[in-house]
Amino acid sequence: MFLTLICIIGISFLATLVRSTFGFGESLIAVPLFVLFLPLNVAVPLSVLMSVFVASVVVIQDHREIHFNSAKWLIIYAILGIPLGLLILTYGNEYWVKIVLGLLIIGYSAYTLLLKNPPRLEHDSRFWLFACGFLSGVLGGAYGLNGPPLVVYGNMRKWSAKHFRATLQAYFLPASFIGIVGYAIQGLLGLEVIRYFLFCLPAIVPAIFLGRYFNRKLRDGSFFKYVYWGLIAIGLLLIVFTLSGMKH
Repeated sequence: MFLTLICIIGISFLATLVRSTFGFGESLIAVPLFVLFLPLNVAVPLSVLMSVFVASVVVIQDHREIHFNSAKWLIIYAILGIPLGLLILTYGNEYWVKIVLGLLIIGYSAYTLLLKNPPRLEHDSRFWLFACGFLSGVLGGAYGLNGPPLVVYGNMRKWSAKHFRATLQAYFLPASFIGIVGYAIQGLLGLEVIRYFLFCLPAIVPAIFLGRYFNRKLRDGSFFKYVYWGLIAIGLLLIVFTLSGMKH
């Protein structure tokens, strides 16, 4: 039991560090590793509870760096996409959808890394806000993968590393909070989840501040290169976990 707890705390630190440094990506680290030690109905709510806490702290820390107008429209359009994502989750072939999704994430990220002059938006574009927000809602509703379309929009807008990190937390905070409310209604936010969360807090808090430090050390010109390499890693993890029969 003690060793299990130490592993869960270590996983929470690593996942939070990734989230706080890049602004997203912790769920594909936390949940597949948590389920090695915890039931899925504990691992998923625990991950979402961590997400709410991290997003709350970052929004309080860096609210001046949030592009609130962009975040607002991304959230609105994501809400429209969530029902389609739930339909895919319910009726789609989970195995092949995840494999194709992983390949698309890898392919697009590699293409963008190789592209010398990627598209650039000087101002918010309602079309691209809708496209990226809606697709984020679809992927989030289906498989909890909100991040990749948001990366595409942030890259086109040429947000700095700190603005990208802060704006994504303004997006994830209401989305994750809604998820927590849903788990509470379904009775999945029990004492066991809260107990593990409290055990993980001493690791989560320093990881948030350490991630913020790393985020500010990343040069804006190379930030999205690191992010796209991270997306390639996420795509590979998604494929590997799917082939191995693990559910994120």
